Amino acid sequence: MPSKDAVLKQVQAAIEHEANIDLQSHPVAMDFDRGIVTLDGEVPTVGVKKLALGATARVAGVVGINDRLRVDAGPRSGDGATRDAVARWLLRDIDFQNCALHVRVKGQLETLREPAASASGAIEIDVADGVVTLTGQVISLSHKRLAGVLAWWGRGCRDVVNRLEVVPPEEDNDDEIADALRLVLESDPYVHADQIGIGARDHVVTLEGRVSSDGERERAEQDAWCLFAVDKVVNHIEVRAA
Repeated sequence: MPSKDAVLKQVQAAIEHEANIDLQSHPVAMDFDRGIVTLDGEVPTVGVKKLALGATARVAGVVGINDRLRVDAGPRSGDGATRDAVARWLLRDIDFQNCALHVRVKGQLETLREPAASASGAIEIDVADGVVTLTGQVISLSHKRLAGVLAWWGRGCRDVVNRLEVVPPEEDNDDEIADALRLVLESDPYVHADQIGIGARDHVVTLEGRVSSDGERERAEQDAWCLFAVDKVVNHIEVRAA
C-alpha cells in the first residue's frame, strides 16, 4: 500500500492536471486513510467537481472517496431560499406534474403537491448547508436525472445528493443518458434544445450544434455535467457570429 504522503501528492497532481484547477485559488483539503481519500473544499463548477473526483479515483491505492466538495454558488441565500427555488423548478416542470412533492422544513415534512389520481412517484426535498438531498421514487431514470439537474438549478445549491429510487428499476445505458439530457435541455429556458445534438458513450457526453451566445453554449455544457452518472462532457457547440 502506498504511503499517505505519496497518495496525496498523486491526488493533488491529478486534480490540478485533469480538472484544470488552481488549488491555490480553490484550496481543497485532502486526507487518506485505509484506502479512502477525503476531499473537502469549494470548486467553481459541477464539471470541475466531477473531474476532480474522477482524477482521484484513478490514483493507485485509492479504493474510495469521501466527497465533501461543494460548488461555489455565489452569495449564500439560505437553505430555505434554496429549498423553495428547487421546489419551484419541480412544481412547474411538466414531466413532474403527476408527482407528489414534499419538503423538509426544520425536520417537519410539508406537502406542496398531493399525488395525482395517476400518481407517478413522490419526491422529498431537504437542504442543509446548501446541499440538496432528493429522496422518494420516480418512474424512470430520465426522471431521476431531470430532478437532479433541476435541483442544481436552485439558487444557492452547492451540491446534490440524488437518492431517488426508480420504480420499476431500469438498466442504464448510453441512450438513456442522451434521452435524459434531451429532457433537461428542453426544460431549460436559457437553451434552444432543437439546435443542440447529443451523443453519449461510456458516460461521456458529446454536444454539437450552433447557438447564439457563449452563455448558451456554457449553459448547455453545465446542464450535461449536472446529469447523474455523466463523467465527462465534450463540448463541440459552435457560437454563431452576430
